[in-house]
This record gives sequence, C-alpha cells and structure tokens, in this order.
Amino acid sequence: MTFVASDEIDATPVLRRNNVRVSGAATGRPLMFAHGFGCSQEMWRLVAPAFEADHPVVLFDLVGSGGSDLAAYDAGKYDSLHGYADDAIEIAEELGLTDVVFVGHSVSSMIGVLAAIRRPDLFGALALVSPSPRYVDDEGYRGGFSQEDIDGLLDALDRNYLNWSATLAPQIMGNPGFPELGDELTESFCRTDPEIARQFAQVTFLSDNRRDLPKVTVPTLVLQCAEDIIAPVAVGRHVHENIAGSTFVQLDATGHCPHLSAPQEVVSALREFVEDTATR
Repeated sequence: MTFVASDEIDATPVLRRNNVRVSGAATGRPLMFAHGFGCSQEMWRLVAPAFEADHPVVLFDLVGSGGSDLAAYDAGKYDSLHGYADDAIEIAEELGLTDVVFVGHSVSSMIGVLAAIRRPDLFGALALVSPSPRYVDDEGYRGGFSQEDIDGLLDALDRNYLNWSATLAPQIMGNPGFPELGDELTESFCRTDPEIARQFAQVTFLSDNRRDLPKVTVPTLVLQCAEDIIAPVAVGRHVHENIAGSTFVQLDATGHCPHLSAPQEVVSALREFVEDTATR
C-alpha cells in the first residue's frame, strides 16, 4: 500500500468522513479495525498498537459515531448495514489497500462480512469479535433475544436514550468487578447523537445476516466470549458453522467487549490468525 500521511487524510473527503487514521508500518498486510454500536475507534486503543511494528493499521469511525463527519449521515444510506459496508470499501479503495484483515467488533462484524462478500480482493480475511448475524430468536436458531425483548429495548431507547445507555452499557460490558469499563462504555454511548443512535440500534438489532454467512470465501476468525448477553456462545458457534473453513476461538474473557476487558487475549488470538492466514 501507499502510506497516507495525516495531512493527506484530512484533505480527502472519504477519509475525513470516517475520521480515518493510519499508523504503523508503511508496508505489510493492512489491518482495519471497526468498532461496534455506540463506540468509536478509541475502543481499539489497547489492541491496534500491538500490530503497528509490522503492519499498516487503519482505524475509522462509523458515520454518526466518534469523530466522523455528522453532516455525512444520511438516514436513507444508513438504513441498512450495506451503507456502512460501502464506506469500508471506499476507505480501502481510497487508501489503495488490498488483502486487508478486517477486524470487526459486534455489529461491525457483519459490516465486514458484507464488505468481504462484495470485495474479497480488498478484504482478504475477517476477524469477527463477538459477532451476531441475528439477535432475535427464530425457529431452530437462538439469537439471545425474543422479539418482545428487542421491541422493549428499542422502546426504552426511544423514551430516554441517556437512561437507556446508563442501564444497558454496563450489562453489555459485563465484568462487574471492573466498573470503570462499564462507565467507559456508558460515556461512549452518551456521546452519540440520540437520533442517530436510535436508527443505528434499529438497524443493528433487527438485521438478519444469516444468509450472508455461507457467501464468505475469505479466511475468517470468530472470537467468542463467555457470558455475553448480546452474542451468546450459541451465536458464535452458528457464525463459525456457517462460514466454511472458519476458525472458532473461545476466549476466557467474559462480556461483549474483550478488546477492552481482555486485550492481550484478543491480541494473541488475532496475531496467530494473521500469521497463519499469511502463509496460505
């Protein structure tokens, strides 16, 4: 790839839109990190730097989150995960990347799946951290929530987003022995524009990407946590079983955000995967 300096990124509309930051080595296989709902690229601060010595590292914010350009938020475009996948593709193209390892957390796992299906030339591998293709239980499938659960969750968000964030974020984080982690996730949720958060929550929790999983053709790593109320173990197993040749790693970490609660465990699993897929 051609290394892009910070001043060039700031002058490029596509990269400015997503607050893209490139660091690390000027050569090597690129890693692109994508955050989950209510978060920002800052959530990767304990993982991404571990790869900078040997890889270009690309961080970005989903439009509507973090330091992205809020003026670029289009309710029509982002009414499905495909809009966010389009952005990931545009970022890779703008940077001149190929064979990217897309590392997606939570909903960004499915964004990566959609991007890799469309452009396997750009995205050569997927690392899916706490993924879920479908949050709602269905016949023969356990997503972790009933339709009534999801309706109640979205209704509570509509009524009072800040209270919803303060209540739900610590539960999502898990790890009650480390309340500062729940506090950080709460603060991140609360920094998101409530109107954007409302639509993104609907897109996230009502999406169904189960049929997309068998279309993935690139090497894929599924990182699964224990005691994850958002993406239970059965969901991670479903993702693994429906992506041919994927690797499933059960982490010792608990909760939904292992990149914050157990970053070294995530780094170790990700490094092994990157090294293994580089030799294929």
